[in-house]
Amino acid sequence: MAPLLSGLPETVGGDEDLARFLTSSSWYNSLMAKPAAFLPNPKDRETSVFRHGAEPAADLWRIAREYVPRERTLHGAALFTARSVRAALLEVAASEPPPRHAAVVGWPWLEDPELQKAQQKERALVLAQASELQLV
Repeated sequence: MAPLLSGLPETVGGDEDLARFLTSSSWYNSLMAKPAAFLPNPKDRETSVFRHGAEPAADLWRIAREYVPRERTLHGAALFTARSVRAALLEVAASEPPPRHAAVVGWPWLEDPELQKAQQKERALVLAQASELQLV
């Protein structure tokens, strides 16, 4: 498979680091990112992430400044691996542009809204527990 414009492979490897930028103060506390930070956007049924870990920190925050919409406040990032996404019975797919962007996909969408909400929250909790919080 040909690499993407970012130079990264199209397939996201299990050991790859991912960052979910935290743009709401309700998405974290002093200890960890909350499950709400990982829930999918109902419009596209995906959770937006970037393929980057904690280091180098300057590059992580540069990506955030460049791609987090200006009207959103950047509070930090939840860092986790693609392996933890798969442990939550979800998948991560390369989704460029922008460079290094990926999407957590495969969220349950069910006829029963309460069951759907419960299943999504359960999977988001797996991601929250596997993540490391990095504040700006």
